[in-house]
Amino acid sequence: MPMPTPPVGNSVLSVSSLNRQVRDCLETAFPLTWVGGEISNLTYAASGHVYFSLKDASAQVRCVMWRSRAQVLGWRLENGQKIEARILVSFYEPRGEFQLNVEAIRRAGQGDLFERFLQLKAKLEGEGLFSPASKRPLPSFPRRLAIVTSLQAAALRDVLTTLQRRAPHIGIRIFPTPVQGDGAGVKITEAVTQAGHSDCDAIILCRGGGSIEDLWAFNDESLARAIHTSPIPVISGVGHETDFTIADFAADLRAPTPTAAAELASPDREALVDRLLLLENQLGRRLDRTLSDHLQRLDWLAARLVHPAERLRQRQRETAAFGSRLQHALRRQSEHCAVRLQALSLRHSSARPRPEKLAEGLTHFKYRLTRQSQWAISQQSGKLNALASSLSQLDPHAVLSRGYTLAIGTDGRAVRNTSQLNAGDLLKLRFSVGAAEATVNQVVADPEAD
Repeated sequence: MPMPTPPVGNSVLSVSSLNRQVRDCLETAFPLTWVGGEISNLTYAASGHVYFSLKDASAQVRCVMWRSRAQVLGWRLENGQKIEARILVSFYEPRGEFQLNVEAIRRAGQGDLFERFLQLKAKLEGEGLFSPASKRPLPSFPRRLAIVTSLQAAALRDVLTTLQRRAPHIGIRIFPTPVQGDGAGVKITEAVTQAGHSDCDAIILCRGGGSIEDLWAFNDESLARAIHTSPIPVISGVGHETDFTIADFAADLRAPTPTAAAELASPDREALVDRLLLLENQLGRRLDRTLSDHLQRLDWLAARLVHPAERLRQRQRETAAFGSRLQHALRRQSEHCAVRLQALSLRHSSARPRPEKLAEGLTHFKYRLTRQSQWAISQQSGKLNALASSLSQLDPHAVLSRGYTLAIGTDGRAVRNTSQLNAGDLLKLRFSVGAAEATVNQVVADPEAD
């Protein structure tokens, strides 16, 4: 990639543009590479990112390892550790700081082995051998445990002691195998396969701590696949808490130490005994309560138990009582019906029509109707006469009969004012009897109009 061209003439770069070009130059010029040094100023951020400085005798550089990379590291960084980091040279634009983006970390001096470890881990993880969905739960109450380890391993004594103390009732079957040296990985794989097809309920993979070279047999690919396909759960108790192997990731459960693996695989006998005693006490109390409830019900049923002859006599008495009540109810019902019948008879007789009384009523109503009609006619006749008199007074012909004349202009309307007339207008004159036409010779205004 060609280097960015600097601004020409008076062109001015912004700080953001300058920092971006610097970052592009650095990331292009330096491919992924390994850098060795000592950790200082280590910070584990709440976001999961890890910030630190990598230094030697004469220089230091800021480093950042993003959360996605830090989560798969497998061990915790500490100030003062000498490491080898696979880095990408970068530049943090917002603050204009030169820094290294760390892709992977290995302890100094472990170079090739650790690289092989990371490659195998990535390969198997990509195939899903480490998926949480494939992990099997441990049996709650195992009857027999298989231990895959060396008979000379000190960790074996710790495991046996722990199992004897916690669960002496559990059977133990040891599958001896070398746990270190050439060919140890194949031997461990064979032992795990044999243990998986035995009558045991779970497998404990046991070995004490050591360097990466000492634990390398547990980074065998065939061993990881044998653990993944084992018919019974596998607990990995290899090394110390800070030691991680491929077997740890492939196992159904990883214990920080062999002793912890024994504790995870076995239930505490004393706790089980205490639990059984508690359940026994609870069961005893429930049995006592149930027995007491049944005895009380038995007493109640015994009190209700009656001889059949006595029960028959009791039913006869109840039947006689019911018969007496029924007769009494029938009598009361009959008396009630008789009273209602008498009341209905009286209402019927009082409601029956009587022609003579109806005739009198009709005569009276006829007289009232006649008087009312005459009075109404008289009232309406008076109103009619008054309206006729008022109408006759408003009749224009009545005015004409008294000698007045009605002048009608050319528009067909009555002339009421001289302002409606002009000389020469043709008027139609209407008299009480007959009509005539006249021509206006002169218009004389009303003197009051001046």
